[in-house]
Amino acid sequence: MNTGHDGSMGTLHANSPREALSRLESMITMGGYSLPSRTIREMIVSSIDVIVQAARLRDGSRRITHISEVLGMEGDVIVTQDIFLYDIMGEDSSGNLLGRHRSTGITKPQFNERAKYFNEEANLVDALEKANVEQHEILGA
Repeated sequence: MNTGHDGSMGTLHANSPREALSRLESMITMGGYSLPSRTIREMIVSSIDVIVQAARLRDGSRRITHISEVLGMEGDVIVTQDIFLYDIMGEDSSGNLLGRHRSTGITKPQFNERAKYFNEEANLVDALEKANVEQHEILGA
């Protein structure tokens, strides 16, 4: 992922995007690399644009609960921002959870530059703006 090849994807088990970054840092350390923590975090930031968090909910269903982007570093801390979150709205008579994906209002994420490089900027911005409009219509705002 850190060698400059576009389109890498990987999975790991974690309970949140923040925990996923911490777990990735731990796995690199367990791999026998004796690098300073800041160097490992800088490698992670330069390698990962987006984290898609899937979770098993209490009714046994799986949902995408977070779509978050990795922004960079502030001091020694990796900074992220959520673009979409899954909100549980209730449950039906059978106990199945009901919910929806909610835009956080970000219409031009930092990875927009990557989309521009691949000539997908207009599609990305359009999709995020539509998500915001749909959310405002649902909320009656």
